[in-house]
Amino acid sequence: MSNNKVLPLAEPDSDAAAPCCPPLTERPFTADEAETAARMFKALGDPVRLRLFSAVASHEGGEACVCDISDVGVSQPTVSHHLKKLKEAGLLTSERRGTWVYYRVEPSVLAAMGKLLTIAPAAV
Repeated sequence: MSNNKVLPLAEPDSDAAAPCCPPLTERPFTADEAETAARMFKALGDPVRLRLFSAVASHEGGEACVCDISDVGVSQPTVSHHLKKLKEAGLLTSERRGTWVYYRVEPSVLAAMGKLLTIAPAAV
């Protein structure tokens, strides 16, 4: 008798919210929008985190295994810490596949970041 079971595929981590704010020139931020934007900028304000975010965003296929992006001049536990901070800020999502964790930047996050830094049509 076999003990083999079919396990469901792991869903990508979806508890991280994409930054969602209007363009800076459209109107003043609400307190919640300001907190969201500040969390995003704070996470990207660290050079190691910015390098990791860039490595994931530019990686072939739109996702990167932690094993492929950990060469940023700090130890592996520090890389894990920085990736966790990027996830907490809503900039990355992740999925565990066996031993490795794969990270991706959702297109909606990049679109929201771009929108935040554009000039609103009324402000032109």
